[in-house]
Amino acid sequence: MTTNWPTADLDPVRRLRVMAAGLHAVMYAEAHVDLPVADVWSVAGDLEGELPHLVPTLREFRCRPCGGDRFHGRAYGPLGHTARFDVRLQPGWCLMQSQYVVGGMAAVPEGSGTRFAVLGGLRRPWSAPLQTALRPLGRSRGLLMIDRAARRARLRRDAREAG
Repeated sequence: MTTNWPTADLDPVRRLRVMAAGLHAVMYAEAHVDLPVADVWSVAGDLEGELPHLVPTLREFRCRPCGGDRFHGRAYGPLGHTARFDVRLQPGWCLMQSQYVVGGMAAVPEGSGTRFAVLGGLRRPWSAPLQTALRPLGRSRGLLMIDRAARRARLRRDAREAG
């Protein structure tokens, strides 16, 4: 057996794209945002403060560190349901997994702006046909999430520059 296997390094957006394909994710979208990565990630990486503004089915999200780039998260829905998430958060990369749901965000520099991607899916094998059927709606929902993140990043930037 050889240890000289070829390797490929993927940037965070490409890694999220591969995950979306492997999961048959119901929601995957990516787009160019005309803002620097730092501005976009200041919103995307602020899970407690911003995630409820990006995900309409989320009332609150709380995180507590559990070592390095790993966190335990708890999502609270508008009707009182909760879910526990294992979270991995790094600059330009966020992956959140509960027992039933996986979500993610990724950002990389692209030209004078940022390539930003979002993912949402179910983790159960039986959900693949449902996710395939809902994928067109999921893409438009993902693009809305990207648009909300860009608007919130612009608001933060404008407030920082005004203050």
